Amino acid sequence: MSKNNPTSTEVFVTVGSTSFNDLIEAILQCDVLNNLSSAGYRSLRIQFGSGERVFAQRETASKDIQISGFSYSSSLDEEMKNADLVISHAGSGSILEALRLGKKLIVVANQNLMDNHQMELADRLSENHYLLKATPKLHSLGFDQKN
Repeated sequence: MSKNNPTSTEVFVTVGSTSFNDLIEAILQCDVLNNLSSAGYRSLRIQFGSGERVFAQRETASKDIQISGFSYSSSLDEEMKNADLVISHAGSGSILEALRLGKKLIVVANQNLMDNHQMELADRLSENHYLLKATPKLHSLGFDQKN
C-alpha cells in the first residue's frame, strides 16, 4: 500500500517502448491475478506498448481486479504515482522513476532483447535489495526467491 493513500490498491505494469508480450501474457494469467487479489490489489493498469493484440485477446476475466490498459503515454509519472506496486520491464528509466517515488517494484527483464543489459541491471539492483526480480515463465511470473 502506498504511504500517501493506505486504502489504494493499484498495480501498474509497464513494458516500455519495446515489445514485451511475455510480460503481458504472464501478468494476465489467472494464478497471477489471484495472487494479486489475495494480496489486496483491486486495480491493474497495464501500459502494453505494441502488445495491444495480446492485451485485447486476453481470456482472463477477474471478478476481483479491474483491468485496464493503454499503449503509450508521453509520461508514466502519474501512473506510477497512483500505483502501490509497479511491475516493470528492466529499463533504467522506469526503474529509476519507480525507486524515486518509493514504490514497491518488481522488475521483469525482457530476455528476448539481443543485448540483455536489462538482466544485468535487474540482477545488480536485486542483489542490493532495491527491487524484486522476476521472469515471465510458462505464462506466470517466476520470482527470484533469494531477495
